[in-house]
Amino acid sequence: MKLIKKSISAKDASGSITLLPQTPEDLWHTYNLLQTTDHVRCTTLRKVTKESSTGSVTSSKVRMNLTIEVTKVEFDKEALQVRISGPNSAESQFVRMGAFHTLTLELDRQFTIEKECWDAIFLDRIEEACNPEVGADVACVVMSGGLAHVCLVTGSVTVTKARIDMNIPKKRTGSSAHSKAIVKFYDAIYRAVLNYIPFDKIKCVLVGSPGFQRDDFFKYLVAESIRRDDRILIKSKEKFVLCHASSGHKHSIEEMFSDPNIASRVTETKLVKEVEALNRFMRLLDTHPDKAYYGFGHVQKANDELAIDTLLITDELFLSSDVATRKQYVMLVESVRERGGNVYVFSTMHVSGQQLQQVSGVAAILRYPLPDLDELEDIAANHEAYNTVEYESDEELTEAERQKKAEARMREEMKDMGF
Repeated sequence: MKLIKKSISAKDASGSITLLPQTPEDLWHTYNLLQTTDHVRCTTLRKVTKESSTGSVTSSKVRMNLTIEVTKVEFDKEALQVRISGPNSAESQFVRMGAFHTLTLELDRQFTIEKECWDAIFLDRIEEACNPEVGADVACVVMSGGLAHVCLVTGSVTVTKARIDMNIPKKRTGSSAHSKAIVKFYDAIYRAVLNYIPFDKIKCVLVGSPGFQRDDFFKYLVAESIRRDDRILIKSKEKFVLCHASSGHKHSIEEMFSDPNIASRVTETKLVKEVEALNRFMRLLDTHPDKAYYGFGHVQKANDELAIDTLLITDELFLSSDVATRKQYVMLVESVRERGGNVYVFSTMHVSGQQLQQVSGVAAILRYPLPDLDELEDIAANHEAYNTVEYESDEELTEAERQKKAEARMREEMKDMGF
């Protein structure tokens, strides 16, 4: 992402930022920056109808700059577009105020976002998009039977570049249908790898499958690249890493990243660090549940006790249209960082983010064990209720009765002390 212009007030954090998306991941960042009530300005095409003095009507498409107030945001990861809809909020020669329009944000198309408040989460995401971490992205190929997926894994999103699904007949004596289908299947994966994986940018290609299918495919890939004289594959064969995957479905990619041997090859990528943190939280949830909390209420109370070592939170929670809800999560993240904790914001476009979303979307690994918060709350509530009842009952007594009760209490205390 290229930052063109930044104008944010130091007083109330309102202002505008002009950006230019340059990679598919930049569009995902853009989607997460946008909220309802934001104002977005960019170039667009709109059909304009004109009526002449004679009554004839002509229509034509005119390219113009248009500013709309966002009411709806959609991200199309296949077409690599962010579509935003809303009413026109600025004077235009061709479009009346309040007329609805849909803007399409694409690669290499400049746009401006204006917000009432640019909080820390928004600014962190812009910083991440404009200054990506050093370390190459990863390509993954998972296969099983006749199903395969070729994907590119970036810091925030897993993009499916090709899905191959073929019928593989069973082995039969005297029939070559099975072997022919396997060769056809491997050839389809080979062409997808060659066409969709940018070997000049990635660090490694993970090839996973159950059994020995990955080994057979890699032998086919090496032999075929030499036969076809595909130099890019011949030079990059050291980048291929074979590992176990339970199936050919996309969710098997996370299994490969969980393997310690594979993680060492891609240790500097953001996704590996997130998967490690999530796996650690899941293990603690089983073995030491008093050090693994989830749900906003419990996590917030743990933060009040300065107990949070690592905070795990999904980006979907920051997309809430309710300003108060978003603000409470932003304040939680800022508070944990100020107190020396680590914060991982998970993308729901990854399997790890989807898993975290199933446990409320916010979780914490604690520095030290805390007792059951629900139990503490019940004890505190009962104690407060007891004190309140006792206080109210004392008020109902007469002065003589109060004095008699105080003397009885003093005698009990002296008896306890041995007098």
